[in-house]
Amino acid sequence: MNILVWHVHGSWLTSFLQGPHTYLLPVTPDRGPDGLGRARTWQWPASARELTPRELRESDIDLIVLQRPHEAGLAHEWTGRRPGRDVPAVYVEHNSPHASAVDTRHPLADRTDIPVVHVTHFNRLMWDNGRAPTTVVEHGIIDPGPLWTGEERRAAVVVNEPVRRGRTTGTDLLPGFAEAAPLDVFGMRTEGLAAHLGIPDERCRTRDLPQTELHPAMARCRVYLHPVRWTSLGLSLLEAMFLGMPVVALDTTEIREAVPEDAGVVSNRPEVLADALRHFLGDPEHARTTGERARAAARARYGAQRFLDDWERLMKEVTR
Repeated sequence: MNILVWHVHGSWLTSFLQGPHTYLLPVTPDRGPDGLGRARTWQWPASARELTPRELRESDIDLIVLQRPHEAGLAHEWTGRRPGRDVPAVYVEHNSPHASAVDTRHPLADRTDIPVVHVTHFNRLMWDNGRAPTTVVEHGIIDPGPLWTGEERRAAVVVNEPVRRGRTTGTDLLPGFAEAAPLDVFGMRTEGLAAHLGIPDERCRTRDLPQTELHPAMARCRVYLHPVRWTSLGLSLLEAMFLGMPVVALDTTEIREAVPEDAGVVSNRPEVLADALRHFLGDPEHARTTGERARAAARARYGAQRFLDDWERLMKEVTR
């Protein structure tokens, strides 16, 4: 099939593009949010093709994968076809409802012609999906291999824009955790984080690395810390587990589903998580065995092939 999909979430899309189809990626001269085209920091197959809006109008399209509310109108404008009516479409909802899990109505809640595909069961439960048909396709991770060495007595954290996102990503919790373990915070726009939080630089190093360097750098840290209060299930958490890292995480959203009891420590008590960080830093053998169990659990549930198989079944149903 020819599948129109925007480059919105690079990590998720990297797994999605491993399927057997041709993927049409909109590209604009400014490579802005609606026309990023192919990624610069991920290895994508040749089947992921850049097309301008004019080229899309002349292209055969078998399925449209929407990920943002305005993309339905954009697809109609650029292709001349209405998603869900003139061409089959699905809407991938990557996020948990931000404002209120009780009152947040999904943008497609009044439509019955475009299925909403949630990435976690938690998200499907929390959104008010209205009349929209829904399903869940859990994340799939391309296995980076068991890279964990744990040679550095530090905790890895992965978060983009931690200053702006604040309490959502648990940024305010980092000073307390930094007392228990020195932190390596990876992600975009992390510069100045230590000064912003009043943490000594050595206790809170920040690094914005290309994707090819990120996993080995994470894997040198003894433990992975996930202080996020309220986002969807982070791909960085699952990637850390694939690397063979033990996990210390807040017990929010879908975390409990993803992290078995023997794969790390999950709690909503910061003091429990701080003690776990100290324990893993002080006992590398315990960190190693816990990380091995985390890797086994992640591979069993979040493998790339299971993800692609789930999507194949869904796409056949939608385009039947």
